[in-house]
Amino acid sequence: MATTKKVTVTIPEDLLDEIRAEAAERGLSAYVAEALRFKRDRDRLRELADWLQEEHGPLTEEERTAAFEELEDLDAEHGRRRAARGHDAGEAA
Repeated sequence: MATTKKVTVTIPEDLLDEIRAEAAERGLSAYVAEALRFKRDRDRLRELADWLQEEHGPLTEEERTAAFEELEDLDAEHGRRRAARGHDAGEAA
């Protein structure tokens, strides 16, 4: 298990209320840690994309369109999985 450290952060109250509602069973700390990992990974992907464009030039319109279509497919799959988790959780209750 990874070592943890307690920190203090300031979050807008309305956002905190939404996050607490979303985090529920897994807890606020786990939710925030997951969000921070996601942000870190996204930043790294952006750095990689910038480097690739420097090395290979900008994307063509066709490449950009294909990438956005794939992202839409991934978003749809995420939505289906999230809905299935919610459905399964409802049956267990």
